Amino acid sequence: MDRAVTDAGGQRVLVVDDEPSITDAVATALRYEGFEVEEAATGRSALQAAQTGRPDMIILDVMLPDLDGFEVTKRLRAEGNRTPILFLTARDALEDKLTGLTEGGDDYVTKPFALAEIVARVKVIIERVYGGAAGGEVLRFADVEMDVLGHVVRRDGAEISLTATEFKLLQYFMDNPRQVLSKSQILDSVWHYDFDGDANVVETYVSYLRKKLERHGPPLIQTIRLVGYALREPPESG
Repeated sequence: MDRAVTDAGGQRVLVVDDEPSITDAVATALRYEGFEVEEAATGRSALQAAQTGRPDMIILDVMLPDLDGFEVTKRLRAEGNRTPILFLTARDALEDKLTGLTEGGDDYVTKPFALAEIVARVKVIIERVYGGAAGGEVLRFADVEMDVLGHVVRRDGAEISLTATEFKLLQYFMDNPRQVLSKSQILDSVWHYDFDGDANVVETYVSYLRKKLERHGPPLIQTIRLVGYALREPPESG
């Protein structure tokens, strides 16, 4: 991310839903908490608002009248836009959740929902993405280097493009090298809540992270069967 945000004052949230009552309720709740809110009702208007308004966070309905939320996310990510996205949808099947996360979403809330939950998740995601980075902090493990404040990861000198959640997951591994981390520990530390007890999200994101890291070197994240995962140096070759 290219800017740090530490409090709600001035943080911009784009709320996208084709149901005016939902848009108004979510926007009102966020404004009450001190956020600046822009609203959109279609996928195309959401794309334009995200491109021109540079929000700090997007709350995005999946079922939109033109481009669905997954397609909007796919296009934003293809443009290099890494603004964190919270999906809102009536779909609650696991495959729908994983589709949203695969396209680059950061979280997923099913309708009906409590406004307090939306506000809480927005705050958690913003803190996860923008907050808590010490100035100039650089983490290193094996041939991986992470510039926390600059949100840049390199392996063997090659820059690796990560989503906000992938970045936070890798940061957690690099903060706890060689330790075996359970799925529940990862959920609590990276997502800051239990994600409805759905540990599949950890498996999914570890898989994405592994693939990106392994394009530039040997495996670093090991699966510890029935326990969890560990970031460990690759074995010596030969």
